[in-house]
Amino acid sequence: MKIASLKEELTQNAYPGRGIIAGLSKDGKYAVSAYWTMGRSAGSRNRIFVTENEEGSEVIRTKAFDPSLIAGDPSLIIYAAVRKLGSKTIVTNGDQTDTIFEGLKNGLTFEQSLRSRKYEHDAPNYTPRISSLLDIEDGKYNYSLSILKSENGNPDNTLRYTFNYDNPQPGFGRYIHTYMGDGNPLPSYEGEPTPIEIEGDISTFTNNIWSWLNADNKVSLFVRFIEITTGKEETKVINKNN
Repeated sequence: MKIASLKEELTQNAYPGRGIIAGLSKDGKYAVSAYWTMGRSAGSRNRIFVTENEEGSEVIRTKAFDPSLIAGDPSLIIYAAVRKLGSKTIVTNGDQTDTIFEGLKNGLTFEQSLRSRKYEHDAPNYTPRISSLLDIEDGKYNYSLSILKSENGNPDNTLRYTFNYDNPQPGFGRYIHTYMGDGNPLPSYEGEPTPIEIEGDISTFTNNIWSWLNADNKVSLFVRFIEITTGKEETKVINKNN
């Protein structure tokens, strides 16, 4: 399968929507996770990432930058995007983060936890729910990606796909996002997660993604590098609204 250029993927698509990357750093030392939000409306752009501590674990949440601008169903834009459970890191584009977290706590797998969920209830777009799970145990690393989407815009059918990667290769990862591009309704992502190269340290990787995302539509970005041998983490967060 051809390895795509992340720069081209992002610069040539003005509206990929929310996106998730999981992979392994080029030096093979770090599990890599990234997630960003984008928006076309004032409500969607009215968000920031904030870091909170819950039960001794760091949680990254979306929060309204200006509470007076919240309209409609806030659950689609206000949620925990990143949670940890032991050696597992959960990153998603919605409140299914909590569904996965509770499922794993109760002995379910990543895939089983998501069987109770479907796409977002934002007709006519029916935005896909995209999720990732990074798992580091005994010096070994694997990751999974998931997408839950309607079948060609039919709200009666939910398609659930899970992709597991049990031997990540240094310098490579996978990229999945919500939309193939702008439109009305927005066209849902199609196909397997896109294979991409992961280059540079966390600062370089973060700055590159942020610079490649469309300047008008980008909202927030989260990036985390996790040292596989020690579990030590470094996290970067950028918010357009400050």
